[in-house]
Amino acid sequence: MKLLKNLILVFLTCLLTTSLVAQSDVKSFDFKKGEVLDILLLTNKPDIEKDFERYKKTVFPVGLEKTYKPLPGFNIKETTQGNIQPTTFILGKWNDLKNREQFISEIEDIVPDFHVQRRKMWSIFNLTYYEMPRDVSFKIDRSKYIVATSYWKKDTESFKKFTELWSQKSAAKGGKKILQLTNGKSPLGYYHNPDLLVITQWESKQEFDAFYKENLKMDHKGVLHVNQFVLN
Repeated sequence: MKLLKNLILVFLTCLLTTSLVAQSDVKSFDFKKGEVLDILLLTNKPDIEKDFERYKKTVFPVGLEKTYKPLPGFNIKETTQGNIQPTTFILGKWNDLKNREQFISEIEDIVPDFHVQRRKMWSIFNLTYYEMPRDVSFKIDRSKYIVATSYWKKDTESFKKFTELWSQKSAAKGGKKILQLTNGKSPLGYYHNPDLLVITQWESKQEFDAFYKENLKMDHKGVLHVNQFVLN
């Protein structure tokens, strides 16, 4: 009986540990209508620790006062399409568009060297922010193969046909659409404002690669530019 109890205890411990590890891989995000999602693409310069401490003391309090909330971010494992190679994909949240844009318009009055601080720490700093048109919830599972794709359109009609076919082919190859965003904004000096951003989830790299090969063969005449990153 004692042996049986010990075996049950070991089993329950293993089950709980496995569950906790699995949960830690899944990041959940919830937005109410009108809240704002920031997406930042960053590449750190070397040895930014000291400068970042100052940035946290001077800039973060202003952001927090304007309702900014940091969210989990992701490493960028690979750039599969596009002409920039950031290393991190950072998310943030604001209560509303008013607070988000007040921060942009007022920060230099409060922290005059705000942009200088950023340029000193990051060789790439691109920002897009999106006001949520409705309640939005999504989850990103780090144990899966996660891909963020941004498209800029050349002409509306051809682009619409392209993105519809893109979605069909993606789903047919096993891609699960986690998040789709349009109508973003991007401030001067940090411009990265695609007409469409889609985050997809794949069971494996092999599954994504099968779609990727088909994607490259598609008619891109309606596409002006694309950036695509594998997140980790």
